[in-house]
Amino acid sequence: MFKVEDFQNYGKEQFETCVASATSVQHGLQAIASAYGDYTKKSFEDTKSFVEKLSGVKSLDKAMEAQTEFARSAYETFVAESQKIAGLYSDLAKQAFKPVETVVSKFTPAAH
Repeated sequence: MFKVEDFQNYGKEQFETCVASATSVQHGLQAIASAYGDYTKKSFEDTKSFVEKLSGVKSLDKAMEAQTEFARSAYETFVAESQKIAGLYSDLAKQAFKPVETVVSKFTPAAH
């Protein structure tokens, strides 16, 4: 038999799940934006430091050495930050689909 209370409880449960999901997605997006901002700031500061260092160089050998050091450092930073941001995207996807998994598990019969 169909009860109105059951339908109301189901609707309330789904609403709370959606709110929780939206909140976790919002926090995930904020973390990603913050990571991009931090990387951009660090990249800008490193480039500024490199230009200052390069402007004080007196020989071509020292200039090439400074350029090589900067390129290596910039590449390492890029790879590390890319991996960090990719991890944040992965966490965001997991959190976003968690409510869907919960709903699907309720309607999926258990395997025996």
